[in-house]
Amino acid sequence: QLQLVESGGGRVQPGGSLTLSCAASGFTFNYYAIGWFRQAPGKEREGLLCISRYGGRPDYADSVKGRFTISRDNANATVYLQMNNLRPEDTAVYYCAAAPDWCSGSPGRYDYWGQGTQVTVTS
Repeated sequence: QLQLVESGGGRVQPGGSLTLSCAASGFTFNYYAIGWFRQAPGKEREGLLCISRYGGRPDYADSVKGRFTISRDNANATVYLQMNNLRPEDTAVYYCAAAPDWCSGSPGRYDYWGQGTQVTVTS
């Protein structure tokens, strides 16, 4: 079974922080770029950050620049999304996804997707 599983979501107050994890199994994790996306109700899926198999880390959303950071731990086949200074508009389901080698901001380039984890930013 090829899968990605997100964890770490939850409810947080504005200005707070969360770290999401994306754990991979069933494929050669080190050969894939891993991207983070989010989707709020009534909105299209939005690419946020990605990390390639070579360590490149493009970003795709100005709204999260300086607040979100992506990293990967190949030994444990896990990618993280550190989210700081969260805002109510960050409320969404967050997904990780895997694409061969290189990053893309387009969801269609990704072969594997996690089930998503809910992040709710509210006081």
